Amino acid sequence: PLAALAAALAAVLLGLPSYDIPPGVNQPAKLRLVLAVLLGTAALGRILEKTGLCSQITFGRYVRQGRKLGEDPKLFIQDLQFNKVPVRVYQPKATSDGRRRGIIFFHGGGWVFGSLDTYEKVCRYLSRESESVVVSVQYRLAPEHKYPAAYEDCLGATIHFMRNIEHYGVDPANVIVCGDSAGGNLAAAVSQTLAGRPDLPKLRAQILIYPGLQALDFNLPSYHQNRGVPLLFRERAAFFALQYLNGHALHMQEVLEGSHIPPDMRLKYRKWVSPDNIPEKFKVRGVKPLRSTDFIAEVYETVKRFCEPNLCPLLAEDAVVHQLPESFILTCEYDVLRDDGLLYKKRLEDNGVRVTWYHLEDGFHGIISLYDYCGFSFPSGKRGLDSVVNFLKSL
Repeated sequence: PLAALAAALAAVLLGLPSYDIPPGVNQPAKLRLVLAVLLGTAALGRILEKTGLCSQITFGRYVRQGRKLGEDPKLFIQDLQFNKVPVRVYQPKATSDGRRRGIIFFHGGGWVFGSLDTYEKVCRYLSRESESVVVSVQYRLAPEHKYPAAYEDCLGATIHFMRNIEHYGVDPANVIVCGDSAGGNLAAAVSQTLAGRPDLPKLRAQILIYPGLQALDFNLPSYHQNRGVPLLFRERAAFFALQYLNGHALHMQEVLEGSHIPPDMRLKYRKWVSPDNIPEKFKVRGVKPLRSTDFIAEVYETVKRFCEPNLCPLLAEDAVVHQLPESFILTCEYDVLRDDGLLYKKRLEDNGVRVTWYHLEDGFHGIISLYDYCGFSFPSGKRGLDSVVNFLKSL
């Protein structure tokens, strides 16, 4: 009750819509406590910003930054730079019969938050349990560094690793890109870019954990069904996309309403971005038809790069998609980004790409990042993380 009261108070202070924790979500009481902490942090950040001490985003990064852990008895861990991009490399200490698989990991956080330390436990777990070399990439963050900075950092670090792979005992035919949320977006974009590169080894797989893959339609069923479900509200999804694109969140309401995309372009992409492509079982909690809104040309001029596949990979042409490697997609039922993953799954399968799909029926957005994080682990998140490890072991 206290956690719920604190969360509600913080939401009011932030001017957020009322949050909703459905009964089917994994450990709702614990999620309320997490929500209270996050909203309380955001409210305090807003107070600090108003007093001029620091920005709300800076304070949020400070609270979320995590900490670098001590030595791991099973891993060699070192901080390096790949093509001037900070990375952290995790290598199993145990001897191996042959070359290991390599995983390039891009963290989540809406392109605004997240760091090497934030995802330290996740990356250690992936490296230990799958006996892989993991490279965690610290790409530049928005709003200071707008699109395509994060994408360019992730692509540059990946290419550097692939060109120097012999130094890490990695099989060049078994390199995987992986990311969650915004990191899943970056992994998908990097995978598409490398699909046509004859000068580099072909990626073995891509792992996309509840990825955000488009910014054309924030009115798909999952965006309304889960609009008030933490850890990612519908409004925040648009906020983060705009921060990454423009370095600010102006015109967020127009983007949420759908008036930022010309009618002819919306019609063009309807074959890929449409509720019609989402299985009926995901509509039982309700579908809110997109009401007609007037297109605003001035808004489109500020967000037209949303139509670039490097920013919204769901919009890549079939000629690119059919070249993509074997894929793993994890989705959560109580996540605004659920339908982005479902739509991309269909696109990949329609183009003959082998897809392993894992759906957490009781999962919510960000549940993997909470693995062993300040005592907030969720059983469903552990299942999701283990599903990723099992997929890696199958390669």
